[in-house]
Amino acid sequence: MAPDGLSDLLACVAAFGSSLGQSFDPTGVLAEFSARTQPVVPHDYMLIAVREDDGHTYSVFAEYAVRGSVGCDNKRYTTAFERGGRAAMDSFALAPVFGGEAERVVDMASDDRLGEASACRATLDELGLRSRLAVPLCAGGHVRGALIVMSATVGLYTEAHALACRQVSDLIGPFVHTAVALHRERRRRERLAAAIALAPILGASLKVGDVLERLGEAIRPLIDFDTMGLALRAADGPGFERSGIIGVRRPGYATTPAVEDYSTLERVSRGEIILVRDARRELDPGRAGDRYLIESGDRSVLGVPLLFGEESGGGLFFVTAREHWYDESDVEVGTAIAAALVLAVQHQRLAEHQQRLGAAEAKAQKLQRQVASLRTALDDRFGFDAIIGRAPKFMAAIDDARKVAVTGTTVLLTGESGTGKEVLARAIHHASPRAEGPFVALNCAALPETLIESELFGYERGAFTGADKLKRGRFELAASGTLFLDEVGELAPAAQAKLLRVLQERRYERVGGATTLEADVRLIAATNRDLERAVSDAKFREDLYYRLAVFRIHLPPLRERGDDVLLLADHFVRQLGGAMGKLEPGLSRQARDLILAHSWPGNIRELQNAIERALILAGGELISAAQLGIIPRPTHDVTTPPRPTSEVGSRTDVRQLAELEKQMIVEALRRANGNKSRAAAALGLSRTQLLRRVRRFGLDG
Repeated sequence: MAPDGLSDLLACVAAFGSSLGQSFDPTGVLAEFSARTQPVVPHDYMLIAVREDDGHTYSVFAEYAVRGSVGCDNKRYTTAFERGGRAAMDSFALAPVFGGEAERVVDMASDDRLGEASACRATLDELGLRSRLAVPLCAGGHVRGALIVMSATVGLYTEAHALACRQVSDLIGPFVHTAVALHRERRRRERLAAAIALAPILGASLKVGDVLERLGEAIRPLIDFDTMGLALRAADGPGFERSGIIGVRRPGYATTPAVEDYSTLERVSRGEIILVRDARRELDPGRAGDRYLIESGDRSVLGVPLLFGEESGGGLFFVTAREHWYDESDVEVGTAIAAALVLAVQHQRLAEHQQRLGAAEAKAQKLQRQVASLRTALDDRFGFDAIIGRAPKFMAAIDDARKVAVTGTTVLLTGESGTGKEVLARAIHHASPRAEGPFVALNCAALPETLIESELFGYERGAFTGADKLKRGRFELAASGTLFLDEVGELAPAAQAKLLRVLQERRYERVGGATTLEADVRLIAATNRDLERAVSDAKFREDLYYRLAVFRIHLPPLRERGDDVLLLADHFVRQLGGAMGKLEPGLSRQARDLILAHSWPGNIRELQNAIERALILAGGELISAAQLGIIPRPTHDVTTPPRPTSEVGSRTDVRQLAELEKQMIVEALRRANGNKSRAAAALGLSRTQLLRRVRRFGLDG
């Protein structure tokens, strides 16, 4: 080669290397290189093609038009690594060049070798290009692409041009190969990083199928597809089940495909990676599944196994109708995505296994108990602040309850029926460290002796006739919370003994069971009986009494709480009136006097019932004394002296009250068919008190 020729070649290489060092522009990178190459190989258009997909396709690395612009403004180049930027080998008759031969075309307008390149020929005609010279672009002993020059002059290129062009190509081949490899590695790292970043999507649900739609949208920029499918090995056999499908859903696909019908599934089940570039040539139409894919128009398939250890437990598949769409770079990214899916599936299966073992159920039950406890607290507004009263005796009891609430000490509440023992028990629970646990109440007097044990401790299936399923007792239901035993003084001796054992050992067994359970409860008991006398009379176990009465709180009856009765009455008027839709109900003066005069043997419960009855009868007006439906008690029937009446309490009011009392006695006797004992009980009086009133009102005739 002449010195001038050598210098021209070196100048070409220098220009090419310099252009690669700048910001890469596929349409401008060849500008200086083209100018330097003109003395060696004249041309009007220069193009560098890169061999793709093992020689089945090619992409354009760079191109340059000496005059005018390149043929297409939106062309996708090699370094974009987009499948749409690839062209079939026969679209520009480059197969011989990629096979290692230099090729000259005298006139592309008439050359039969470009007969298949109709689209390409239209572009050539538009640019006025006629002759072409193409030589292999080699690096590392392999053909990596082609250097192509074209001219508007027919028959321009000679063997000398071909030789010179090949020398230039051999010099720039390593540069092109290195540049492509560098961009490909950058793209590879970006795709792998994006694949690893899919973990939060998979972690959004324990069920992979629930997030498959979102996962598909995130994967599409990494691996383009028409259809993405996930198949997992069936739990009950060697087959596969489709866990989900994203994209095109062609009719006729099987939800539980047979492995033998699909060569793709068969290979994935063996742990192999599948890369099908042309389904019509590579799949087996003798198999029903393969034939379905071919007839559906699918052409390229990428399948990666989901490896659980060394065994394949499923496969992730990408399918498109375009040929030669996937390559080895897609295999690597698909494998990374499959690894993330394996982890997600393992988490899903672990969760399902835990559910089968009952762990998830136990957690759900705990949450339900907590929610139920919180809902009850909100609905009923339990707590010490919600308790109404100002009487000194009552406030002393509330102060004691506040002090003991923060401990785990067993509490015994005493007092007459209806004094609010359960309300106070709930307040103690909600102010205790066990407030997030359940509050479980049991009225010991409401159950027969034969059922109390099974209610307290539960029973196993088959423990007795009719026990067709396991039943959890109140101790078990109150775990981590509070168990309230109302009317504990009514327990039978056998039940007392078993309750004592639980309080001593903090353990128990269900009826008919052998498993020992922990009694993780705080116990609050209540009674309206005199337990000390019951102990003296041998009707209640002394040892159980001392276990229950660790901290005793006595609630005074309503008749001993003075003005508290009016506070409670106003509260019930507002609460019950609001529930009934009564607008601003209130109590008349006579009704208030009667409420203060009454001894309230039924305590707060009786007061609430009287207010509810009166609200129904009042019809939205002020509540009158008659509407309360109660009988005032004379002073000698009441344990505390009555409040002095004011001047407003006139004789007329007394006569009205007396007449009301008489009418109520008459009504009670009528309902009891003249039975004075039953009538007295209905009025809250003793038989002797009723007889005195009957004689006073002249009703004994």
